[in-house]
Amino acid sequence: MTLLHIAGYYWLDWHLHPEVVLPLVLLEVAYLYSVTAARGMISDAGRVRRSQVITFSLGVLTLYIAAGTPVHDISEQYLLSVHMVQHLLFTLVAAPLLLAGTPAWLWQALLRGPGVMPVARLLTNPLVAFSVFNAVLVLTHLQPVVDLALREHEFHLLIHVVLVVSALMMWWPILSTVPELPRLSYPLQMAYLFLQSLLPAVLASFITFSEGVVYEFYGEAPRIWGLSPIDDQQMAGGIMKLAGSLILWSFIAVAFFRWYQREEQESRPPHWQEVEAELDHLGLSPKQ
Repeated sequence: MTLLHIAGYYWLDWHLHPEVVLPLVLLEVAYLYSVTAARGMISDAGRVRRSQVITFSLGVLTLYIAAGTPVHDISEQYLLSVHMVQHLLFTLVAAPLLLAGTPAWLWQALLRGPGVMPVARLLTNPLVAFSVFNAVLVLTHLQPVVDLALREHEFHLLIHVVLVVSALMMWWPILSTVPELPRLSYPLQMAYLFLQSLLPAVLASFITFSEGVVYEFYGEAPRIWGLSPIDDQQMAGGIMKLAGSLILWSFIAVAFFRWYQREEQESRPPHWQEVEAELDHLGLSPKQ
């Protein structure tokens, strides 16, 4: 028995979670190998910016924080509010970081396999990606699914994988750098993200304003931090609505200002510095 157990602070006990650490280490190693040693084996590989490597690694780190630290243990055993933080980290933080950190040429190399491109076109279609992600969002918040996931660790791990994959699909129309699977125009990005912000707000309102405990497991869980099941539930709904909306509306704001900037630039002849910047963004800079 550890000192944490003696003191009664079970929620601070740190478990290694090898089922999480090993896949994430393999993911990071595979990425670093692909953008270094394997890069020379790809004929049309462009440059890899340091910012891309940092961004991808931050995405992997976010996955670890959500699934391999006490954040996971607290969410799985004690608090719905931390469970909500965990899912936000998976879907609205880690997923866009992983996409933004992967160079276009690496995606293109992965998409060259036989039969891969047609499937990729289907999965990254904005309507399909939007529908799949929101269907997963609804299903993973149904009472029977949540209670089963919290009682069966393997099923909970599967839920996390499905959440991340569906989130990568959802973010693709916003962050894609692959010409064959292009991102939406800026006006459509804003509309897409606005619609995406609606369903979580509805789910959050249901959780926040429910008169009783929505999830039986959290109603029966040991209490920590002085939070009652209802207080915890209301906090979870607030996190889902406010934090999720803040992230999505931040991307809407970025899309708006980039759209405005592009309209301004198209009204005057381009400067050579702007051409160089665009080539650099695509990994085609003559300086590489």
